[in-house]
Amino acid sequence: MSGSPTAHHRAATLEFRHASKRYPRATEAAIEDLSLEIPAGEICVLVGPSGCGKTTAMRMVNRMIEMSGGDILLDGRSISERRPAELRREIGYAIQQIGLFPHQTVADNIATVPRLLGWERDRIARRVDELLELTGLDPQEMRERYPAQLSGGQRQRIGVARALAADPPLMLMDEPFGAVDPINRERLQNEFLRLQAEIGKTIVFVTHDIDEAIKMGDRIAVLQKGGVLAQFATPADLLMTPASPFVEDFVGADRALKRLALQRVRDIDLWRAPIVRVGEPVHRARAAIADSDLPFPLLVDAESRPVGWLSERGLLGERVTPELRSRATPTVELDDILRDALSDLLTHETQYGPVVDAQGRIAGVLSVEVISHALAAPASEVPSPTERLE
Repeated sequence: MSGSPTAHHRAATLEFRHASKRYPRATEAAIEDLSLEIPAGEICVLVGPSGCGKTTAMRMVNRMIEMSGGDILLDGRSISERRPAELRREIGYAIQQIGLFPHQTVADNIATVPRLLGWERDRIARRVDELLELTGLDPQEMRERYPAQLSGGQRQRIGVARALAADPPLMLMDEPFGAVDPINRERLQNEFLRLQAEIGKTIVFVTHDIDEAIKMGDRIAVLQKGGVLAQFATPADLLMTPASPFVEDFVGADRALKRLALQRVRDIDLWRAPIVRVGEPVHRARAAIADSDLPFPLLVDAESRPVGWLSERGLLGERVTPELRSRATPTVELDDILRDALSDLLTHETQYGPVVDAQGRIAGVLSVEVISHALAAPASEVPSPTERLE
């Protein structure tokens, strides 16, 4: 879902003020007393075990479920002052089953709300094409297709495009990638975060999957039974300082490893390796070793791409010779997620991996020790989801 520069930037604050929902004859409240504030332009993920009221809380926002008490404010204005139909046109809605109209073309599906709002035909056509491009689909190819002719991933993108059609300041997303296979789900999540970096909407995102919550959320609201808010925090804070045994249990025992999923190799301070080239004077190579973070020289080629770790034999003459102790494997990329990079090091049974940039040139060295420092860094140093994609 990569974008075009014509995207709009409308976002709204959303606040739950002691919002509650009780169903007649039910012994417990579906939502007890929910208070939280979502800043404009952020993704707030509602997560928790099944039956914790996360979907109920989300559907109260567009009045598909009426609240029993308290209030919900959209940009400081109570939603109860608005007619539900008018309110819903201001709120994009994307769900797991997508709910495209099967007998309408892709273009007609996306145009649903703009048509209700009485937009002119030319404006609607331009918006449809803009949104298809924004979500990474070719307008020429897609406009006239029907939902049955699309893959699950394509249908999901059209669902997101339809939710964005009238440029709503707020989007509600209910398990939007839940029905898609794991490989496509990851791709859709990444594309959606890229799209969000561009459009900057306020988004309430419901999932039961804590890993998805950690990946997608600027903030996460963990709900427990009865819609009780157990913790409202950034992913890094949630992983480092869970507020209760319930949250700790829900987040899982591998909290530290999950935290590594929040950072990329480029986010941390890498070690400087002593860089040497074949044929250079050995005294210069030895000076480089003395001046770096590692005792092992790294041999690179003429393009500065890692070849391997040099053995002591390579430094015996006057000039460096290509005598290797081992190949430079694994090489790690700056954009790799730390958890994956650590997994690579462990698989290769090595403590160190040369890090390369997009052109394959050496950018530093990742070590197990550097990763353990990253785990000890304060939560404030961990980037937000959209920053993580930059």
